[in-house]
Amino acid sequence: MNDADLIARYDGRVPRYTSYPTAPNFQAGFPQARYGEWLAALPEEVALSLYLHVPFCDRLCLYCGCNTTVVRLDAPRRSYAKLLIAELEMVAARIGRRQRVSHVHWGGGTPTTLPADCLVEIMAAARRLFDLHDDAEVAIEIDPTSLDAGRLQALREMGVNRASLGVQDLDERVQDAIGRRQSYEITKHCADSLRGLGIDSLNLDLIYGLPLQTEESVALTAEKALGLAPDRIAVFGYAHVPWMKKHQSLIKDETLPGALERFHQRAAIDRVLTDAGFTAIGLDHYAHPDDAMAKAAGEEALHRSFQGYTTDGAPVLLGIGASSIGTLPQGYVQNQPSVPAYAKAINAGEFATVRGIATTPEDELRRAVIEQIMCHLSVDLDSVAAGLGQSADALHRNAEALARFAADGLVVRDGTRIRVTEAGRPFVRNVAAVFDAYLDTASTQLKHAQAV
Repeated sequence: MNDADLIARYDGRVPRYTSYPTAPNFQAGFPQARYGEWLAALPEEVALSLYLHVPFCDRLCLYCGCNTTVVRLDAPRRSYAKLLIAELEMVAARIGRRQRVSHVHWGGGTPTTLPADCLVEIMAAARRLFDLHDDAEVAIEIDPTSLDAGRLQALREMGVNRASLGVQDLDERVQDAIGRRQSYEITKHCADSLRGLGIDSLNLDLIYGLPLQTEESVALTAEKALGLAPDRIAVFGYAHVPWMKKHQSLIKDETLPGALERFHQRAAIDRVLTDAGFTAIGLDHYAHPDDAMAKAAGEEALHRSFQGYTTDGAPVLLGIGASSIGTLPQGYVQNQPSVPAYAKAINAGEFATVRGIATTPEDELRRAVIEQIMCHLSVDLDSVAAGLGQSADALHRNAEALARFAADGLVVRDGTRIRVTEAGRPFVRNVAAVFDAYLDTASTQLKHAQAV
């Protein structure tokens, strides 16, 4: 089957599976008190990850699908920093002890839009309230155009040891079309400055499917990106959802590549990166063979969370900040997405939880299967079920839907094991969706990105 036929058959809208159940299935009006009960019930020996969300940027990128807004004044940034510290204090108090933390991730938005002293103060609060390991990973997302000397010094004081730079595309025509001018020279200066801090893991984000991109242009961007000596590269397909993100309507449909062209753009980037010796990780990540992510993938110790692929195996993720999502043994919780609503709750001394879902044993079984498919491109259904003390019967019934994938050379079935082939890698989300019990009944398809 040729590429056009595969796209016609499998392209659609499916989740990215950074959780299961996925966020559109979270229930509104989730009780704040229940979140407090879940925190208080955390076992003392369990390690945590912290996610700190900053919903501000210095500029509006037209492609952006994140929960963020442009803020140029200092006062709201400082006020928000105080809210993050207040929420950290509330969460730690409800846990009742300095719980061990193995990973801290700053996301957004643009975390480094906060004043340098605020960044340092928030990180100091996290270390005071939680037991951060000396070898804990402290990661932050950065817009290379806004990292000044003061904030660079703040990263040193915070103990940041992994950074992710938004590159997206280095073609000036594409940059103009998405409202994000960023020269290679600025990006390289930022990368070199971070290396000078001793940061030992540098990730770059690239996007295909943007307006005016071509196979040749995305390949050239990937080649230039390699000149920054990254340890990891994440390659995302642009999710055009103007009915959800109104600013995306400024991107004209006629400037966007079609589904087949998107597919070929992805393949062009893949060729550049794999020819350079990078290891393909799951759906959309690449890592240098010496990087911890490549090693984790080889040992089948990779995980998937709201930050995408990760080496962090902590079973609990606490989301701090507006719109942030937390993962606990009992289920998922999400904070108010609106900063004013988030601030109102935190200032009142209440959790800002607004949505969530308590997971069932079946959810946990399907989550384990989907994570293995997304991370390792293979899963043994019986083995996963047995490990959770459950029956795999329902999974096998779902797996019957993989017959057409097998006929098209996208998966191989060997008894109870399912393996996604290299040809099937771009369609791994479709394979995972076969085991999603919510997808056909939740009427949430328009909230998901294109499959390819």
